[in-house]
Amino acid sequence: MRGARHARWAVCAVALALTATACGGDGGSGDPGGGVLSSSWGDPPNPLEPANTNEVQGGKVLDMIFRNLKRYDPRTGEAENMLAERIETTDSRNFTITVKDGWTFSNGEKVTARSFVDAWNYGANLRNNQRNAYFFAYIDGYDEVHPRGGGRQRAETLSGLRVTGERTFTVRLRQKFSGFPDTLGYPAFAPLPRAFFDDHDAWLEKPVGNGPYLVESYVRGSRMSLRRWAEYPGDDKARNGGVDLKVYTDNNTAYTDLMAGNLDLVDDIPAAQLRNVRGDLGDRYLNTPAGILQTLAFPFYDRAWNRSGMEKVRKGLSMAIDRRRITETIFHRTRTPATDWTSPVLGEAGGYREGLCGRACTYRPEEARRLIAEGGGLPGGRIRITYNADTGSHRQWVDAVCHSVNHVLGDDRACVGDPVGTFADFRGRIAGRKMPGPFRAGWQMDYPLVQNFLQPLYYTDASSNDGKWSNRKFDDLVDRANAETDTARAVDLFRRAEEVVRDAMAAIPLWYQNGSAGYSERLSDVRLNPFSVPVYDQIRVG
Repeated sequence: MRGARHARWAVCAVALALTATACGGDGGSGDPGGGVLSSSWGDPPNPLEPANTNEVQGGKVLDMIFRNLKRYDPRTGEAENMLAERIETTDSRNFTITVKDGWTFSNGEKVTARSFVDAWNYGANLRNNQRNAYFFAYIDGYDEVHPRGGGRQRAETLSGLRVTGERTFTVRLRQKFSGFPDTLGYPAFAPLPRAFFDDHDAWLEKPVGNGPYLVESYVRGSRMSLRRWAEYPGDDKARNGGVDLKVYTDNNTAYTDLMAGNLDLVDDIPAAQLRNVRGDLGDRYLNTPAGILQTLAFPFYDRAWNRSGMEKVRKGLSMAIDRRRITETIFHRTRTPATDWTSPVLGEAGGYREGLCGRACTYRPEEARRLIAEGGGLPGGRIRITYNADTGSHRQWVDAVCHSVNHVLGDDRACVGDPVGTFADFRGRIAGRKMPGPFRAGWQMDYPLVQNFLQPLYYTDASSNDGKWSNRKFDDLVDRANAETDTARAVDLFRRAEEVVRDAMAAIPLWYQNGSAGYSERLSDVRLNPFSVPVYDQIRVG
């Protein structure tokens, strides 16, 4: 057997310029424990089970309390072995995985091959209702443990998983997927201790993982306190004593607390502060490239948005949005107008193609009006753009998008914002298929593959296909791309699949988003990874 090569249609040779900044602190840098820092946070809508967390806030915690077979380099995003000693294959379908020796969970239990196999079987099983179950769909037997369309479940475990030794297990996929090893840094693939299965409720109250931090306490709606695990066996030990994640429903309040000395780190600078942030924080302000794309999604389960001619309406709406003006005036160039459905972070060799959207992503008022009229007009004569109002400065940009659309159509009520109080409620409405029209659908990459910007969002019944768009040609091209072992051919197939998304305007790409953060003088060695998340374990306090 030979070791599986990293899929080069990932980040390839792209190395992001994520420069660590050393500021403040006159002590603590020599203390491996260090002090405790406080950081802004949003309450996750779901319990912190690895296979049930598919949003940023919960992902931050999982990244601190778990380590997987792979880890994505915090500077470049490249997938590197973490708990995997070897991942071997001869055909890109059958894999043998060897887990490194010497790893334990924080409760002392040894991490073994079964820790992964049991966790993956749990995540895939329909009875457990895990939001990330789809990530296991490429493993043989998934259709039996998680049948589509309400079919009868015929098995409890994946036939494609088999433990062959204390530290070895095999994975058989239902088809070739050359990039499979590089997906294994995603939180859904984390190992789980027996405590998770033996007393599930107790584990949910205080999760036990194998990462550099322990969960000390969690008060929903208020705070999660994590502390450094002194016996953590990895090389990436925490350089601070812990992190207090404080829940904010308004990032402007978080920024005010940062400036008042009541908070150490804000990892999403509000739009209202971007004009002044450089003067407020100087070198303690970070603005770095990230694999994030903001889009408008559509409820294709609603006949009003899925009738004949609606692709013209969607394209017309896209042309009615003045992306350049919005990114410059509201976001002060911390966003870049999007011209495709992936991210420049991937690089051209990794699948990004600048300008793929073409005319449909440029501001063309007259053509926008014509297309909307030819498509039968806006459903009901107006649209409501739904968004969560608690984080992300969404109100400002949604209002700006509606102002642009209204100006083009000559109707001040053609487009209005539809705020939902919290992110949890917003996600609940999406899951319940209750969106009345376009809705915010920002995407932060799970792992640095072009596949991740396309398949989870647009493949039929995919985990994050919130609008329920479906296209057989797209699905077929994605399947063929995943099976392709030649880098150039795989990239070409993914680009052809993206062209299908473009032709249907399955979602409107708005802008690529930089990661932004600000921090107090107590901290040093602060940086954001390519996912725009602070590298908490490397921050020093003092």
